[in-house]
Amino acid sequence: MLSEKNLEHYADVLLWALATAKKSALKKNDIVLIQYDRPALALAEILYDRLMDRGVHPVQRMAATFRMEKSFYQKADTKQLAFLAPGDKELYRHIHGRIFLHAPESLTHLRDVDPARIGKAMVARKPLKVILDQREDLRKYSWTLCLLPTEELARQAKMPMAQYARQVIRGCYLDKKEPVSEWEAIHREVGHIKKALSSLAVQSFHLESDHMDLRITPGERRKWAGVSGHNVPSFEVFVSPDWRGTEGVYYANLPSFRSGNYVKDVRISFSKGKAVAVEAAQGEAFVKKQLAMDPGACRLGEFSLTDRRFSRIDRFMAETLFDENFGGKEGNCHVALGSSYSDTFSGNPARLTPALKKKLGFNDSALHWDLVNTEAKTVTAHLTNGRKTVIYEGGEFKI
Repeated sequence: MLSEKNLEHYADVLLWALATAKKSALKKNDIVLIQYDRPALALAEILYDRLMDRGVHPVQRMAATFRMEKSFYQKADTKQLAFLAPGDKELYRHIHGRIFLHAPESLTHLRDVDPARIGKAMVARKPLKVILDQREDLRKYSWTLCLLPTEELARQAKMPMAQYARQVIRGCYLDKKEPVSEWEAIHREVGHIKKALSSLAVQSFHLESDHMDLRITPGERRKWAGVSGHNVPSFEVFVSPDWRGTEGVYYANLPSFRSGNYVKDVRISFSKGKAVAVEAAQGEAFVKKQLAMDPGACRLGEFSLTDRRFSRIDRFMAETLFDENFGGKEGNCHVALGSSYSDTFSGNPARLTPALKKKLGFNDSALHWDLVNTEAKTVTAHLTNGRKTVIYEGGEFKI
């Protein structure tokens, strides 16, 4: 487990991350929602105390336990699946920040639940996401999240608990004397990479590895984002592409846990922007049902690259938050099926209306599912002037 000093450092980093994501410091009388899984209570208490010292109004909400989740999805009727608790919309319309402390006690408890039921519940909760997205576009709200080690995570990642905890500590720089300073330095360095990528006039990106051959169209009025404070840890640099230009084959060699299900070796073929064929060594039926959740679930919402020079993560962690930031020997790329990010719009996100999103090819969905590839790969940018340049190779950016 994490020591008291580790937890204090974690709280420092999370509060820095929230302020960075919000692009402004928390103010007196702001409202911050602390959502946490049961094993994360100790860190939730430290954050609560810190927020009280700042004159902020912390609101705490413990997430449903895995037994509650299993009961819900097994027994809920149609109305219960779509139920939104009174007050949730009102709370979300007023909060200025949200910190989620993820510490799952089970990763596969929903494996026997029909994925369509999970999809219906997610779609029913989409209005809450819309409220928060709109507030974030207006810079009235932002969020961050992190991971706490649990016995279940360690077991699924095939590591002793002590080793898993060390990976979390290293991955978040909690072993450093001043971890916030480390994150500030990473934030600056990645800022230069984002600026260089955003300055390129790119027609398409070509991703090539042993099992992958994919073309992605960045689209008009895009900029690269990343290391924004939204995730701890976060080393990725990403863009939400024009989904209509996706062609070829994507392969995720890292396994993935989602909604209590395990999937492995996912291979997706795209044509004219949509997933037209899906294969998986394990969990194939679940993947197909997830991609049928709504019209946007079978389209790309994100394309991301991680530079191994920043990430200290070099083991499969059985948690997307860490796995999508894998460094290792070759870095990683990942794509997300489903919703796109408005902060990759080069203009004012508040003016990115649904009509403009549709025109520019930003995807909309209740789903957002990251699938990670850690193979040796080359990413080539095909520029609008007819030239091409390698932007990523050997796990590092080349710009």
